[in-house]
Amino acid sequence: MPNHELFSFATDDELARTVAERWLVELTVRKGKTPFCVAVSGGRIAGKFFRSVAELAGARRVSFEPVHFFWADERCVPPTDAESNFLLAKTHLLDALKIQPDKIHRLRGEMAPKRAAAEGEAEICRIAPMNDFGQPVLDLVFLGMGEDGHVASLFPGAADEIARARVVYVPVVAAKPPPNRISLNYASLAAAGQVWVLVSGAGKERALQESLSSRGGTPLARVIQSRSRTLIFSVIDAGSPP
Repeated sequence: MPNHELFSFATDDELARTVAERWLVELTVRKGKTPFCVAVSGGRIAGKFFRSVAELAGARRVSFEPVHFFWADERCVPPTDAESNFLLAKTHLLDALKIQPDKIHRLRGEMAPKRAAAEGEAEICRIAPMNDFGQPVLDLVFLGMGEDGHVASLFPGAADEIARARVVYVPVVAAKPPPNRISLNYASLAAAGQVWVLVSGAGKERALQESLSSRGGTPLARVIQSRSRTLIFSVIDAGSPP
């Protein structure tokens, strides 16, 4: 049985709205007041998704009171920089939903990467429940995918000892600007309750096709292979697995 589900859409807007609706349904039907820990990413499709969530949540009066916001990755820039993943979420989602400051746990990209990663790990482990392997169990992680199959800021070709490390956040030197970044590591993505991947953009067909193969070697493939279930929402035709 496949360990992933693929949902295809005709347009970015359709994808963003459908995923937003699906998340809002989950928040509406969940019971109890325990924290709902979510990690978000950056990118063009993320911006569309954030705007759809804000629009639909306002119309339906969905409560975000239990939701704690973390980041799957961050660029090492100030929070006011146009490259900041935090700023993207703040502009299109957090401000619109009036999320309280104590529910926003940004990665401090203006700090030295190792220190920012350590502080981010301490914060996420303070709030999210932990599994037997010392990993925080996020309720839901939203990821995108790059042309090379990277997710968060986990890129192809990373040293295996780094990829296998049990740290929650890892400093990364990326092949694309801005180079210095902080990312959730593979073990934390494997531990998450749910991982939803939003894939859109030209030139990604081959990477998505490989990622969905049981023999794939991309970062997204590694995430999928580490989990029993991952949801992929795509406007790209993946074709037949290689």
